[in-house]
Amino acid sequence: MQVYLKAVGWSMRHRLVTFILSGLFFFGSVALIPLLPTGFIPPDDNSQTQVYLELPPGSTLEQTKATAEAARIAISKVEHVKSVYTTIGAGSAGTDPFAPSGAAEARKATLTILLTDRTDRPRKQGIENHIRTALEPLPGVRSKVGLGGSGEKYILVLTGEDPQALQSAALAVEKDLRTIPGLGQVASTASLIRPEVVVRPDFARAADLGVTSSAIGDTLRIATAGDYDTALPKLNLSQRQVPIVVKLREDARRDLAVLERLTVPGSRGPVMLGQVATLELTGGPAVIDRYDRSRNINFEIELSGLPLGDVAAAVQQLPSVRNLPPGVKVVEVGDAEVMGELFASFGLAMLTGVLCIYIVLVLLFKDFLHPVTILAALPLSLGGAFVGLLVAQKSFSMPSLIGLIMLMGIATKNSILLVEYAIVARRDHGLSRFDALLDACHKRARPIIMTTIAMGAGMLPIAIGFGTADPSFRSPMSIAVIGGLITSTVLSLLVIPVVYTYMDDIEHFIGRVRDRLRGKPAAPPQPAREAG
Repeated sequence: MQVYLKAVGWSMRHRLVTFILSGLFFFGSVALIPLLPTGFIPPDDNSQTQVYLELPPGSTLEQTKATAEAARIAISKVEHVKSVYTTIGAGSAGTDPFAPSGAAEARKATLTILLTDRTDRPRKQGIENHIRTALEPLPGVRSKVGLGGSGEKYILVLTGEDPQALQSAALAVEKDLRTIPGLGQVASTASLIRPEVVVRPDFARAADLGVTSSAIGDTLRIATAGDYDTALPKLNLSQRQVPIVVKLREDARRDLAVLERLTVPGSRGPVMLGQVATLELTGGPAVIDRYDRSRNINFEIELSGLPLGDVAAAVQQLPSVRNLPPGVKVVEVGDAEVMGELFASFGLAMLTGVLCIYIVLVLLFKDFLHPVTILAALPLSLGGAFVGLLVAQKSFSMPSLIGLIMLMGIATKNSILLVEYAIVARRDHGLSRFDALLDACHKRARPIIMTTIAMGAGMLPIAIGFGTADPSFRSPMSIAVIGGLITSTVLSLLVIPVVYTYMDDIEHFIGRVRDRLRGKPAAPPQPAREAG
């Protein structure tokens, strides 16, 4: 305590030096922000993950089963894998909220992987990298590893009206994306080409025979895929109805000669399809996605443990992205879009929070300057929070921003204890400003430090990830609070008394100017021992 009181006395006797050093500390804290990795939500460390397998369009169920079994055997050999559950048809096991939804296809499979307990294994992202390595020998298979939740993937969208320009730009971007080190799989919807039968009607011949294009489409649809469910005949059983689907056999559906002999209704009677249309086997995009009514191509990039902000910045610097053809532009969706909105609005949220605290302090102290003294502890807490995140290798994400907002209230509380006691000592006990501040530091230092230690000790297990629960979301929050508490407590105990003297000088100066304007005599000057 004696050492601390001597330090406080030195700080108040050298106010300008103390104020400059604290300002340098604040600007140094702000300079640490570019060094921090940025993200939206940290990737989880649950004991479950999934592998999505997608075979080329046209693959059969038997091929998918064989590929899924080979993947299961390869994944089972990866260390820390406890069990693997395979589902064919793009399904998923359990009630996973991150599992993709959509129509089931025989060429897709999902492998739900259960890992060992979190305390007995490294982080899940490292194990997922080993799973990706184990899946590399599978030929002609597109694979994605992970549940697809926040912090696991980065979605890049190219959009444009010209399909050819969009396709060429997508191929160049995909090639450059694979040059970024550390990324996982890069999946693009541009490469999904599915074999299809193209029907080109002869409109003049069809009009002469009274055949409409809708009649051609209905005939081919019923022959290859069956009629709509509402138009199907039903077999009535005692407990249920069974719809009856009538369509061509599998081998007949692949024979263009058989399809050409299908009869299409016309105004003069049935007409063979080959008389009014030309059929050929070709390829086309399996899915045409649109964003704001424009064609788009999506890239799903597995982060593989890399920060989202760093990956997004690296993608923007790729030559193919910087030199897109005319009419093609980049659109960020998903976590990257939300992260940009979060950081853009965080400054406004912090400013609003500080303004609300200031208004409450003005009502509490009935003064406009002393609340500024209390709020001076807020900049002193940022440095510790940023240093803590940097040392712990945590990203500057939504949990850490929540921790900074929590830190505002705690740092303000420490300043309130000092300033409130100094005001009471001067007003009720008649102490000078210097003695009142020393007495406030002597009486309030122990409660402030005890509160800081208690809160830091309570958050330490969460910060280090102690326990069986997943600490990925709460750990950055706790580290930001603990780091900010350390610096705000240590520095506020030295800097707040100095800021108090400056605010008090400003208040006396305003009072003297007001008295001079009113014609009253000036107040006596402060004692010399308080001068800095």
